[in-house]
Amino acid sequence: MIAMIKRYEGLWLFVHSPAAIIAALFALLSVLGAVFAPLIASANPYDLASFSLMDGLLPPSWADGGTPRFILGTDDQGRDMVSSILYGARLSLIIGVSAMAIASILGVGLGLAAGYYGGRFDMIVMRIADIQLALPAILTALLIDGIARGLLPTDLQQDIRVVVLTLAIALSLWVNFARTARASTFVQMQKEYVQAAMIMGQRPSRVMFVHILPNILGPLLVIMTVDLASAILLEATLSFLGIGLPADSPSLGTLIRIGMQFMLSGEWWILWIPTVFLVVLVVSINILGDFLRDVFNPRLR
Repeated sequence: MIAMIKRYEGLWLFVHSPAAIIAALFALLSVLGAVFAPLIASANPYDLASFSLMDGLLPPSWADGGTPRFILGTDDQGRDMVSSILYGARLSLIIGVSAMAIASILGVGLGLAAGYYGGRFDMIVMRIADIQLALPAILTALLIDGIARGLLPTDLQQDIRVVVLTLAIALSLWVNFARTARASTFVQMQKEYVQAAMIMGQRPSRVMFVHILPNILGPLLVIMTVDLASAILLEATLSFLGIGLPADSPSLGTLIRIGMQFMLSGEWWILWIPTVFLVVLVVSINILGDFLRDVFNPRLR
């Protein structure tokens, strides 16, 4: 009954929140565009035969010299900017969602165990989390990425570049999940239903994942949205620095890095269009995170 009331209350708040509606629409359109990129895009930016150098550096269709064939213009290789952004968003979202999923599974699992068992295990997990919090997420991702480059054979690094980057981002974002799950578990451990389950002799795994976890999902969902935006930004930052994905993988960060080369030469659309798209996407996800925070914590409204 309480869950049903919260669901309808959240729907009412959503309908009466223009910012949340606009953010949700943009995020939904971005996801749909990324998923169906092969059907929507006019050309595949991965396929060298799908674009021509003769079409390079064409401005958007509304600017002087533009053509209706390329609404947002082309880059120096003749790739359609719309197609590049759709495929770039696809790759960035795949990495972001995968990294967030891995970070949430790892962080929530460690946080639940630390809050349930306490003692030395709790101390070890929290000290590791404290050490990692002392480093910015970008430095943690760089460190993990560098270690992977040193351990993996050179001929294998390019083949599993996406996997390494995803794991590097995930291992830099698990701390928030762990700390939130641990604190919420401490609260739930004082509730009668958890104590009754423990007295009945139920397994610790059942108590944690069947009784405690469903009751602490609210704050974890908020962190998921925030960390999804953080993961997308981390991927873009690493690719912009040339450490993430290679140039032939047009993620949003790679597109921005390529566009920086033309910032002062007049071809502004190569840099600004993917940059604006990335900023709006991240802001939209953060707005949805703020909305979920307000839904699950009415005192913050």
